[in-house]
Amino acid sequence: MRQIAVVYHSAQGHTEHIARLVAEGARSIADTEVQLLQAEALTRQPEALLPFDGLLLGSPTYLGGVSGPFKSFMDATGGLWRGQRLRGKLAGGFTVSNLPAGDKQSTLLAMVVFAMQHGMLWAGNAVLPGQRSGVPAEQALNRLGSWTGLMAQAGPQSAADAFPPGDLASARLFGAQFARSVHRVGTAVADLALEA
Repeated sequence: MRQIAVVYHSAQGHTEHIARLVAEGARSIADTEVQLLQAEALTRQPEALLPFDGLLLGSPTYLGGVSGPFKSFMDATGGLWRGQRLRGKLAGGFTVSNLPAGDKQSTLLAMVVFAMQHGMLWAGNAVLPGQRSGVPAEQALNRLGSWTGLMAQAGPQSAADAFPPGDLASARLFGAQFARSVHRVGTAVADLALEA
């Protein structure tokens, strides 16, 4: 059984909506347990991350980066960093903003750097954009064309109605792909952690 944590911050509910779909996708892979963890709670207890094989990180993009609460969570892991206690775990990331670009790449890169400093391995988004095969843009997988991680665009509506269908399907697929990757590298990840 592989354990995955979906660690997220969401102020308006949009990032949480995507986090739940990512978790749903990950749970669709056999022998995978997934927990949704709010970044704010982990700020007080970052050691709660230690049992997990994989960490999926999710934050809205605010002013070209992760949100303040998500950054506080990242900073709270300093003690884990000093001991390299997250070393060898698989990590991936997702972000949401209101605009098609919205500098979401900066948010994902902040997550990549965070994972690298902890000695984690990064899993990107390996889905080719669906528009290439003639799928209408709103329904296309990876319609925003991000390989670093999952990007989603939220409209002004409530979270349940804010996303194009392609973004919702992409979130589930991203979670499933991440879970498959955790299973593929699981033994190697455990070996890396023991070498720390």
